[in-house]
Amino acid sequence: MDSLFSVKGRTIGEGKPLVCVPVMEKTKEDIVRESECLRDLGAEMLEWRVDAFSQAESLNAIREVLEELAPVVQQTPLIVTFRSKKQGGLLELDEDKIYDIHQVAAESRVADFVDVEYFEAHKPEKEIALLQSMGVHVIASHHDFDQTPERNVMWMLLEKLGESGADVAKLAVMPQSFQDVLNLLEETSHFHEQYPNQPVITMSMGARGCISRISGEFTGSCVTFGSGGTASAPGQLPMEELQEVLGVLHRSVEERK
Repeated sequence: MDSLFSVKGRTIGEGKPLVCVPVMEKTKEDIVRESECLRDLGAEMLEWRVDAFSQAESLNAIREVLEELAPVVQQTPLIVTFRSKKQGGLLELDEDKIYDIHQVAAESRVADFVDVEYFEAHKPEKEIALLQSMGVHVIASHHDFDQTPERNVMWMLLEKLGESGADVAKLAVMPQSFQDVLNLLEETSHFHEQYPNQPVITMSMGARGCISRISGEFTGSCVTFGSGGTASAPGQLPMEELQEVLGVLHRSVEERK
């Protein structure tokens, strides 16, 4: 999409990265309760991980959760994500069912973003355009829980995600060495320099990659994921600590302008 934009008063793609906290509870009641708690604690963005929901195969149950979440996220951007097992999620559904979940999220008018696993979808550009026409922003994502690809491959992945028409490109990889982490940070910075108006999210997972979760203001990664209750990926820092560190770094940047 190649343009910065705002959601509920928060600009996506510049300045201090937003802290997004996953909601991984299994029941409707716990999903709503956890979302309220995280909102009250100051979460800047929430991600409902539908693959953790005990009734993820029921579209009606998903609709009911979204209806209950509507008053909770009036001022808090919400990402709706079904993360497949291939991409590090908790549940495997066929492509058509995941497509239907995305449609329900868009139709609800509650989700601000829908996460589309770009390389798992059959016709990702078509789905992205359709979801956007329904009024939601789209994150085109790819997750590699096994390795960090070579730098030229990461660049290719980022370009492909950025060219998809999605509002945000997201790449998450697993480091085997600290050099892998540095490679991701450098490719992220390079991508941001080349495409400054394309919001991008990157992260290096696990303990080795924790620096990637706090360095977004310097490399161009616009959202970082912190844990509230249950982490959705290895290496996530607690939300409060993450916000504190990001605040310190942001003030340092502002003081030197």
